[in-house]
Order: sequence, then structure tokens, then C-alpha cells
Amino acid sequence: MSRPITIVTGGGRGIGAAICVRLAADGHDVVIGYRSDREAAQAVAKEVAERGGRSLPVAMDTSAEADVERLFDTAAAELGPISGLVNNAGVTGKLGSLVDTSTEDLRQVLEVNVLGYLLCARRAAKDMAGRGGAIVNISSAAATLGSPGEYVHYAASKAATDAMTVGLAKELAKDGIRVNGVAPGTVHTRIHADMGDPDRPNRVASRIPLGRSGQPEEIAGAVSWLFSPDASFTTGTTIRIAGGL
Repeated sequence: MSRPITIVTGGGRGIGAAICVRLAADGHDVVIGYRSDREAAQAVAKEVAERGGRSLPVAMDTSAEADVERLFDTAAAELGPISGLVNNAGVTGKLGSLVDTSTEDLRQVLEVNVLGYLLCARRAAKDMAGRGGAIVNISSAAATLGSPGEYVHYAASKAATDAMTVGLAKELAKDGIRVNGVAPGTVHTRIHADMGDPDRPNRVASRIPLGRSGQPEEIAGAVSWLFSPDASFTTGTTIRIAGGL
């Protein structure tokens, strides 16, 4: 039996890397979309191979339509028809209040987190039409918390992700394509350093009912389940993994 082929955007580090490794362990071949860190993507590819999966790292920008088309074309040419997509690549911009956030940061967050997800989902839907498949959108607990004083713009982009998940699930059900989401809370990844607060996962731990921030692997398990036969009747839902927040 052939292995499912799943594209993971932002697969070179953090939650995306953990998802790639978990999917490989659970029987997937993985296309690792990454922005610029080739060495990190190759390290993930090595871990995928150690778990019996084929992998294909592809440098790309999800907010650029030509890059998205090239990602899917390359995946099909090198590995075969895709059966899954994880929309994971995302940015937060710098931590701070909205009044102190630059227009450049606002635009980048919306282009990557919203337009990028839509471009990838649109192409995946075209490729999976007639065959079925699954899409998982990585959202955030910020979508409902609002993240005041930190990144309201990022929270808004993730609320858009949740709406996208519900709408696409209904639109694509007739094609046998399931669409779900996973909404992590604060997780130990490099994204916090990118936003200017590398110790944030430890700093905010006291706010979380479970008393700690999460690990990427704790998110990856839920994503893998959503691709599994056990989730065959699950679509249009977002699983919240936020330690109680």
C-alpha cells in the first residue's frame, strides 16, 4: 500500500518540524516547505528518513503564488499526487501593542498567515479533487484570546484561519476532502525569539492552568490524528491544545 504524501509548510523548524517527523513515523511521505533555513530543513528530512519516510525539502514563500504553485508541482513530480496539506507556515511580527506595530508587520502577518493559507488550500483542493484528502490548518489559541498588548494582528489572522477551516470543510466535503484545524497555545519554539521575547514560554507559564507551555510534539500528535482513519468523520473542527486556556 502506498504511503500518503503530505505537504507541511513551515516544516523546517518548531511545530512544523515536529509534525513532519510525527507524520513520517505514522506512515506519511513528507514535503517540507521552508522559507530560508536549508540546513534545518535537511535535518528534518534526515529524521523523516530515519522513520521510514521519503521527504522533499522545498524552499518557498507561502505568500507568493508562484512559489506555492512550484511547491505543489515539485511535490507531484518528485513524490506523486498529494493527499494532505498542513498549513503551518506563519509569522507574528514583533511583540507589542497594535499602535506600535508597523504597517509592514501588519501586511506581512496577513499575507503569510491568511493569504498564504488560502493559496495553499486552493491548490491542494484542486489537486485532491476526485481523489479526496485532508487539510489541517494550524491556528492559535490567540484567535479567541485576542492577545491584547502582544499581537492583536496575529490573533486576527488566526481568527481568519478558524473561519477558513469551517467554510472550506463545508465547501470541500462533496469532494471527499476533510478540513480541520489545530489551535496551539504557547509552545516552546523559536518563534518567540523572532518576535523579540525568547523567554516568553517560561514567562507566561503561570497564566496557563496546566502551569507550563507546550512542546511541539504535543501539537504534532493531534495533527497526525486528523489525517488518520480514526478522524474519518471529523471535518470543520479546530482542536484546541493550549493547556487549559
